[in-house]
Amino acid sequence: MADNLSEALKTLKLSSADSASDSVEGCLDCLLKALAHNNVETSEKVQEMGVLAMMPALLSVQNSCTPKVANIIAEVAKNEFMRSRCVEAGLIPPLVQLLNCKDQEILLQTGRALGNICYDSHSLQAQLISMGVIPTLVRLLGVHSQNTALTEMCLIAFGNLAELESSKEQFASTNIAEELVRLFRKQVEHEKKEMIFEVLAPLAENDVIKLQLVDAGLVECLLEVVAQTVDSDREEDVAQLKTSSDLMVLLLLGDESMQKLFEGGKGSVFQRVLSWVPSNNHQLQLAGALAIANFARNDGNCIHMVDTGIVQKLLELLDRHVEEGNVTVQHAALSALRNLAIPVVNKSKMLLAGVSDVVLKFLKSEMPPVQFKLLGTLRMLIDTQADAAEQLGTNPKLVKRLVEWCEAKDHAGVMGESNRLLSALIRHSKSKDVVRTVIQGEGVKHLITMATSEHMIMQNEALVALGLIAALDLDCAEKDFVDSNLVQVLHKLLTEEHSAPEIKYNSMIIICSIMGSEPLHKEVQSLAFIDVVSNLRSHENKTVAHQASLTEQRLTAQS
Repeated sequence: MADNLSEALKTLKLSSADSASDSVEGCLDCLLKALAHNNVETSEKVQEMGVLAMMPALLSVQNSCTPKVANIIAEVAKNEFMRSRCVEAGLIPPLVQLLNCKDQEILLQTGRALGNICYDSHSLQAQLISMGVIPTLVRLLGVHSQNTALTEMCLIAFGNLAELESSKEQFASTNIAEELVRLFRKQVEHEKKEMIFEVLAPLAENDVIKLQLVDAGLVECLLEVVAQTVDSDREEDVAQLKTSSDLMVLLLLGDESMQKLFEGGKGSVFQRVLSWVPSNNHQLQLAGALAIANFARNDGNCIHMVDTGIVQKLLELLDRHVEEGNVTVQHAALSALRNLAIPVVNKSKMLLAGVSDVVLKFLKSEMPPVQFKLLGTLRMLIDTQADAAEQLGTNPKLVKRLVEWCEAKDHAGVMGESNRLLSALIRHSKSKDVVRTVIQGEGVKHLITMATSEHMIMQNEALVALGLIAALDLDCAEKDFVDSNLVQVLHKLLTEEHSAPEIKYNSMIIICSIMGSEPLHKEVQSLAFIDVVSNLRSHENKTVAHQASLTEQRLTAQS
């Protein structure tokens, strides 16, 4: 047996594939010992002597040397500089082939070798996926589930491969869900459960696999973990509680998996998740509120939930988080309320339950995510609800805050939602008092800016609100209209070719409404609106063409 490394490497180079002789095995042992002693130096030597080129031949015949060869490759590939050399030496195909053998030691070392060669390389991992390693590894997990080391090797491989989008389809065609859930049920150690969680999280982003995991009974496992860890302060229990409840929420993001767990609002899972909302644990409160927001993704579910008193639970939760509250919980509870407020039949019920009063308590929040959801919730609530729109629209504190947020240039979402709510208060109330509150709160200029938005829906909402302001209180709004160049904005909207028909129509409605104001009338004349409108009489949209005729008559009569 060659003790000297150089001698061992020379002997290996000269050896042929079928020589499972003692001399080859001795050389391999010597090489493994050298790698254990100084991996980097030994790897460099392996590279210099060109030994990697011999490895495919040594791997092609299975014998007592095979696990040692795979182990050497795994050790060498711990070094980044050796990974591309392993690929160039053609080691990936024979290693992948070895994953089909029955010898557990060979399987373990082969898995390690492939894992180390492809570590941190998406392109090499994608190559493994295209070579079909996923079904092979899933099968191995099922066959060798008693072998802890092999199981861990499979889990690490799944964790790496699951990060790639191309893997999800292949995973979905295997029974990975059943295997992982079966394995999860057997685990008692925190570390082992964590390893499985790390595979479950990326896999559960795929809707097909979400449903497979639900069918395999993962949800029951997660609820059990929550029950076991909810009252514990131990760091690992707190971590497991978070991971389990987060994963639960992720499963509910799939439409089919969510509906399956909802079970018409009678599902035991749905009921258990609801019980999280009033708990004293912030993580569970958060997960409970997010789960409700996810269940509230279709009208049927929303109507059922509002009728069974879920709104009250959410309001009580929000009340607990007004002062020095948890921002993520606030955000989640507001998200749930916003979704629940989408069906028309729910709006009046939620307003009666006092939702707007509780939501308004968060007006002082300085957190953009909370501001954004607060605005969206109020906007959903007042849609088609004239009384509520009037009540909120005559609240100077609310209007003042909206105007402040209309200037939140750093937070486009908050800015957009504030503008939309300001417009909605006017559009749904059609109230002179609301119009006056908005004028006094200096909101008109923001609606004029909103009319130039790149989003057609926002442009239109702004124009309808401006039309109502002009119709209900032109005297009060006149100065703001002049100062903010309303007439120039309307001229631009009417002359722009790509303006939608409703934009042109609503712009002309405003033109007709502002003719009673002398300064605005003068501006309309100076910009030759009569020619612009005249051109629109031949517009392909009949409503626009008809309104153009009416507007032209109005302008002619007052010229």
